[in-house]
Amino acid sequence: MHKKRQEALKLRLAGKSYNEITRLLEIPKSTLSGWFTGLVLPTRARERLQKRVAQGSFRGLMKRNKNQTHLARERVRVIRNKSKSEIQSITKNELKMIGLALYWAEGYKRLIKKNGREVTYHPVSLSNSDPELIQTFLRFLREVCGVADQDIDADIRIFDHMSEKELLLFWQKVTGIPQGNFKKTYYGVSKSSLGKRPFNILPYGTIAIRVNNTKLFHQIMGWLEGLAKIGSACNT
Repeated sequence: MHKKRQEALKLRLAGKSYNEITRLLEIPKSTLSGWFTGLVLPTRARERLQKRVAQGSFRGLMKRNKNQTHLARERVRVIRNKSKSEIQSITKNELKMIGLALYWAEGYKRLIKKNGREVTYHPVSLSNSDPELIQTFLRFLREVCGVADQDIDADIRIFDHMSEKELLLFWQKVTGIPQGNFKKTYYGVSKSSLGKRPFNILPYGTIAIRVNNTKLFHQIMGWLEGLAKIGSACNT
């Protein structure tokens, strides 16, 4: 028997794959297939080949998953960049609509009552943990509602492991509100948020923006009523 064929047979009986034998002896796989047609392999050799096939399938699956993940991330990047480029600027009226939508979703709208009666004082108040959302709402207050910085107050809510000093500086930088307008710091989760989300997803705590202006409160509520009326009319 040809020397290389003998070496190849020895490797095959040891459980080597055609790819391994080809790599070691530089014999084409088509030749090996012809040589070993009908060859019965020992149990140990079959087990080794089956194990290699399983490992190869797993590696192939992992590679496909990795490629799919990369492609998915690339698709997301392209979509986001395209969408981002579509928003270049907003008009004052668009800012008004955005601010109202934020207040509709996150603002304090319930009328204050004492002893079962509605009081005459109602502040404009919105709480959130997203710095960019807060900046957008403040722009609405300043540019649409004409509120001056000295008339905007803020309270922050943080957790025991957080630094009050650092977060006060952070929110002051985000908001541009004078330091003296930060009134109170609360610790822990608010009653309305209990059981809704863990504290560790709020790295900056939350901030409540407040404007003590009853007229503005009712003006915003009137705008929201107008939006609600338009929205409901679309379904009739």
